[in-house]
Amino acid sequence: MSGEISPTGKHSGPGSPPELRASHADRDRVVDVLRIAAGDGLLTADELDERLELALSARTMSELAVLTGDLPAVSIAADGTAAEVKDVVRIEQVFSGAIERTGRWVLPRRLELAVTWCDVKLDLTEAVVTQDTLQIDVAMAGKSLTLVTPPGVVVNVDGLTLVHCKLRHRRMRTSPDAPITLRVELVGQKAHGKVVVRPPRRTFRQWLLRRPAPFSAGA
Repeated sequence: MSGEISPTGKHSGPGSPPELRASHADRDRVVDVLRIAAGDGLLTADELDERLELALSARTMSELAVLTGDLPAVSIAADGTAAEVKDVVRIEQVFSGAIERTGRWVLPRRLELAVTWCDVKLDLTEAVVTQDTLQIDVAMAGKSLTLVTPPGVVVNVDGLTLVHCKLRHRRMRTSPDAPITLRVELVGQKAHGKVVVRPPRRTFRQWLLRRPAPFSAGA
């Protein structure tokens, strides 16, 4: 058997990568995009109803992608307004202050880092994910590149060349069947300094909850 056909028309089989599961937040983002498209006259009322029904019942990211594939790329900001999703964002900086992307920021399809002797921190904890893969092209020398990854984000560093540079890759402990919401591909070259991939730091309350129970003499 050559493999089953997925809803997107792609073959899936034993040698194919697993489908990325869609979360409630992923469905909500697609619903917002569809409603904005209908408001702009890109979808009729019947098309909107049909796609909304499919979006709310979608189980994978590929099923959601089909529903917005013929619409302009937009992302929904925290205030509910639409923001354009950029294909490429390039960051260039030389011998300057630290570069940080934190909080709720829209991930492009590709991020280019052309940085010399500047710390870079990319925190994906609250980032708006617009696709299932993010490629980060690295051309860095010196200092640190830090990538903060929440649950559901997988980072591949096989395409990154390290020259006199240390790599520290800390993976969050998750269930083997936990859904993957984003795959990050680090490619290019990082010379000197270090690359750190880590989960978000625990809050003080989380730290307290993970402390072992005090020893009881009467036990």
